[in-house]
Amino acid sequence: MRERLPPGPRAQAIRKWRARLRARRRPRLKGISFNRMLPNLLTLIGLCFGLTAIRFALEGRFPAAATAIVVAGVIDGLDGRLARLLKGTSRFGAEFDSLSDFLCFGVAPALVLYIWTLESWRGLGYAPCLLFAVCTALRLARFNSALDAGPLPAYRQHFFTGVPAPAGAMLGLFPLFAALAAAEWGVVWLASALAWPGFSALVLVGVGLLMVSQLPAWSFKNFRVPEALALPLLIGVGLYVAFLVSEPWAAMALGGLAYVGMLPFSLRSYRRLKAEAEAIAEPVVGPAPPVAQPRQG
Repeated sequence: MRERLPPGPRAQAIRKWRARLRARRRPRLKGISFNRMLPNLLTLIGLCFGLTAIRFALEGRFPAAATAIVVAGVIDGLDGRLARLLKGTSRFGAEFDSLSDFLCFGVAPALVLYIWTLESWRGLGYAPCLLFAVCTALRLARFNSALDAGPLPAYRQHFFTGVPAPAGAMLGLFPLFAALAAAEWGVVWLASALAWPGFSALVLVGVGLLMVSQLPAWSFKNFRVPEALALPLLIGVGLYVAFLVSEPWAAMALGGLAYVGMLPFSLRSYRRLKAEAEAIAEPVVGPAPPVAQPRQG
């Protein structure tokens, strides 16, 4: 225990010195906690990967450029969920995330494909890249405007309107993924065919139109898996991860094809849920009740 000082001039001087020392102590800082800043830091890291992908493409390092965009996509999938988990969502974070997405998934993939193969077509090859970037910006602007539109119906909360920007970037890079896989397998003629500028142009235009379309795409945010399919799904994911580690470019190309193949099923699921919701909301129309006749007599 701290000993109490006896009364006297020396004790009074020590008490005054302690009082001045406490007054000089810096007050506790008030501000944003690190947990609330962590999602924005992840977004910043993803933005750096997108910029680095452009640098790798300018240096002719196309596998590294594709890898940087894929890493940016993984980070984009984590920062939003982390913000909701840590209760660090904010309007600033939403706007910053959209700006990062535009560069990482709109500008970077288009420039990588342009430098890789479309540059040989000059202005004609630049047009699909420009269209892809513009469609990405429109897609993100529509998503941001929907945040202020109020709550959506329950059946719409499980779907995106149009293909989201990260998925659009992976689909747009399909020619590069497939060509790299063919080159690793030694199929030179297939790699040359996939590097044809016309194929990349068609892919960019098609994916850009999918992003700005009204096509409902599963968001997988609140996706529920039936108990009977839980084990097969885990096994399938494990097999895909093993394939991704051993043959990353072929796995990325196959993943893009699988995503495109799911879009018709997503549309069917959306229409079914919408029909069920509308059927519940409609009043039941039945026969009119009989009118009571007045008594006579």
